[in-house]
Amino acid sequence: MKEKDELELLTSIENGEWEAVSDGTDYIAIAKNQLKKSQKISLRISENDLKGLQRRAFEEGIPYQTFITSILHKYLNGRLSEVGTN
Repeated sequence: MKEKDELELLTSIENGEWEAVSDGTDYIAIAKNQLKKSQKISLRISENDLKGLQRRAFEEGIPYQTFITSILHKYLNGRLSEVGTN
């Protein structure tokens, strides 16, 4: 699944657009429990960087906090790296 698809699914779950399936398993509760494992942080960045992140997130059609989380997740999993470093 592509990252954008994953983010759309996450947003859909967060918006309560899912229902438990007929096998009795409450997948909504499972998904919400996974989301609860997230930690809130406070981060200071320059105003220009924040505006740039918000602009790019808007272009992707996702909230900027989700976009930032996605960037960090990709970097930590080796799917995002610096370009042009020596």
